[in-house]
Amino acid sequence: MDCIFCKITSGVIPTNFVAESEHAVAFRDISPRQPVHLLVVPKKHYSDVAELTDNDENLLLEVLKLARQVAAENTDGSFRLTFNTGASAGQTVFHVHAHVTAKAARA
Repeated sequence: MDCIFCKITSGVIPTNFVAESEHAVAFRDISPRQPVHLLVVPKKHYSDVAELTDNDENLLLEVLKLARQVAAENTDGSFRLTFNTGASAGQTVFHVHAHVTAKAARA
């Protein structure tokens, strides 16, 4: 499989996870756009959040809960949670992932 996030979640590409749940992982973005820029990725491949929502609401909820956890652990409480869906919306990796971004890290 050519999906970089599938390779990361399966351990083929070593990555330091900042958090992990049964079906999702969180790690730092390699090209951060803010002082805090984390990605939350389900271990199972779905191309975008629309496909995930249509097929596995429980996994979507798990991704959201893990995003909330890493935001609480890594930000000052103010953060943005973003899903890009489709190339024209800025999606560049077609494995659903949430961006947790913040201007201020947790003190």
